[in-house]
This record gives sequence, C-alpha cells and structure tokens, in this order.
Amino acid sequence: MSSEFGRILRVGVFGQSHGKAIGVTLDGLPAGEAVDLEELQRFLGRRRPGNSPLSTARKETDVPEFLSGLENGRTCGAPLCAVIRNSDQHSGDYAELADKPRPGHADYTAWVKWGGQADMRGGGHFSGRLTAPLCVAGGIAKQILARRGVFVGAHLDAVAGERDRPFPLYPTAELFAEVAAKPFPVLDDGAGERMRDAILAAKGDLDSVGGVIECAAVGLPAGLGDPMFDGVENRLAATLFGIPAVKGVEFGAGFAAAEWRGSRNNDEFTVENGRLRARTNHAGGILGGITTGMPLVLRVAVKPTPSIGRAQRTVRLSRMEDGELTIHGRHDPCVAHRAVPVVEAVTAAVLLDMLLEGNHGTF
Repeated sequence: MSSEFGRILRVGVFGQSHGKAIGVTLDGLPAGEAVDLEELQRFLGRRRPGNSPLSTARKETDVPEFLSGLENGRTCGAPLCAVIRNSDQHSGDYAELADKPRPGHADYTAWVKWGGQADMRGGGHFSGRLTAPLCVAGGIAKQILARRGVFVGAHLDAVAGERDRPFPLYPTAELFAEVAAKPFPVLDDGAGERMRDAILAAKGDLDSVGGVIECAAVGLPAGLGDPMFDGVENRLAATLFGIPAVKGVEFGAGFAAAEWRGSRNNDEFTVENGRLRARTNHAGGILGGITTGMPLVLRVAVKPTPSIGRAQRTVRLSRMEDGELTIHGRHDPCVAHRAVPVVEAVTAAVLLDMLLEGNHGTF
C-alpha cells in the first residue's frame, strides 16, 4: 500500500481526516524498548491543532490509544498499532467540495483515481491530520534513537521570506530540546516574531503562506546507506515527500550549491581528536548516498495551505463547467510551523529503519 514505508521497521498510516479515527502500525520494532508515553504526548502536542491563532481552530486531544505491541510500557515484539480518535469534525463545511475541487488540493486527483468515491471531508486520507499518527511512529523512533546517542531536531527555517538563522555546524541534542520547548519553533525569536506577523497578515487577507523546515540528525555513524538508488537521501526524500504539502527536499547546501564553484562547495577534511571531520558541511553529512559522520542536514519546502477564504475559480465536476468556490470552515493559514515535528518524526523513523537494516534488525 502507498501509505506504508520502511523495510525492517515497516510503518503504515491509516484513516481519514473526518473518519472515526486515524492510526498507525509499526512492525519490526525491537522488543523490550521502553516508550515514555508522557514524552510522546509532549511531542504530539507540538503538532496538535487549536493551540494558537496561527493554526486551525479544530480541537483534538491527539492522545494515542495503543491496541497492540506495547505491554507494561515496553515494546513486546508484536506489531504495534495505535489509534487517535477524531472528535471535532465539521464535515458540513466540506459538502460543496465534493463537486467543486479545491485549487492546489488533491480533491480532483482523488476524484479521478477513485471514481468520485473517495472520502475527501477535511482532505480525507490526504489531510495533514494524518501527520498525527506519523508523529506517534516518529516519536517512538526518536526515543529509541536517543538511547543510542542519535538525536533528531528541526526548526522553522523560513516563512514568507522571513528567515531564521541556520543550525550551527554541530547542532546538539540540547539545542534541539531548546527549540522543541518553544511555542514557535525557531532559533532566533526575533525572526519568529516576523514569521508570525507574516502568517497573521496572510490570515487577515483570507490567504495562506508556505515555509521551509531545516532538520538535522547528530550521532549517526559514518557508512550508513548505499550508492546510487538506495542512498540515505533516496530513502529520506521518498518518505519526506509523503508528508502532505511537502513540495521540495534538499540536503546540505542543496540547490544553492549549483550556483557555487567546487572550491566553495567542497567540504575540506581535517582530523580532530583522532577522527576525520569536515571543516564545512555543504554535503549535509552525506557523500555518495552514504553518511560521513558529520551531522545530517536537510531542508523541506512546504507549500501554502490550499484551503483559503478567498473566492477561487474551479469547476463543477457534475456538469463539467466553470464555477467559483469560496472555502469555509477551519484551516491553517500556514502549516509549516506545525510540520516541524512531523519532519523530525519521518526523519527519525527512516533513520531507525536504516540502522536496524544495517544491523540485521538489532542495533
């Protein structure tokens, strides 16, 4: 199924935005791993809607209910299944969209693929709501990785042209925790204020804005990944593009490197305390699809929310004629800030899968 990823750690996401529940399955988790449910809930709280005027007013507790795979706070070797009950759906707000697809959304492509039978209330299976169970999987992966000295963190790099400062050459677990504890996930709080102003300005104009998220992982060993079609970039990019609204992924300097000379882009090597290091990290910790031991750094581009309050031109599918659509209901003027923990979650889950694969299911 397309809503699954992983090889040793197989993650599957199910449900629809306005269905009874959404959920996740994890098969291949190492047995005996402790899961701190309070820490997991704090992680989910970073993504949860209804916390500020910057996000949708939909109120959901996002408390996962574990149906299997977890006994006495530890993984038991059986496939783990968790569900999150939906409780605050306003499905009537979406009645018009069954015949009038939203510009920029999957309403039309889902209508074509499933012959008009897809449940698209609230975006259905394409909704950002499905990132909540992704965070359950990734939150557990983050805990397992941290016990092995691998830490994943992210911040909001840019919104509407306003930029945060980048991660330092060597970000730390403490820095990740500091950003995660903030109500708005940035390194520079002044930049965060400008980003918030831009989001609220778009909301006031019945419009939306996108953003960029920078994510890093530290503590990874050198040598993880394979060349060409099974590299670390390949595995991460394929899954990161599964996050709703993601339209671009780059590693290290990314597209900026295309404008540089090699003398600037190349990361010169040095030896520090008997270990090989790079003086810069334009490669993002990956060469030839294989980790170098430097921090892994990637950025994800998130498009503006398609559901906006302005009148837009669309079509009436039932009549195949031009029409106009004004979207009502509760929608995020920007999803990028809530997607920061989602990018962490997906990155952590993929890296855990690759580490388990490299160590034959244990590491």
